[in-house]
Amino acid sequence: MVYYLIICRSLTYAQRTAAALERAGITAHILRSPKVVDQEGCSHAVKVSERNLANALMVLGRVGLTPKRVYIMASDGSYKEVLL
Repeated sequence: MVYYLIICRSLTYAQRTAAALERAGITAHILRSPKVVDQEGCSHAVKVSERNLANALMVLGRVGLTPKRVYIMASDGSYKEVLL
């Protein structure tokens, strides 16, 4: 299954992001950003399924929570940045 990682600048920001998505009915999981995509060393990510990405970005835009970056996480474990 393909997932997207919404990279957040802090744990608090990730918690707010996940809470906003959950309120909108979108399943979201908080995790530490993988070292492969984490350039600053201390960010967190919110994982959403491929089918929920468009709705997730709309919800985040409405509540003013802009993601730092978004990465696609393929089933083979690789990551690629998605340009928004």
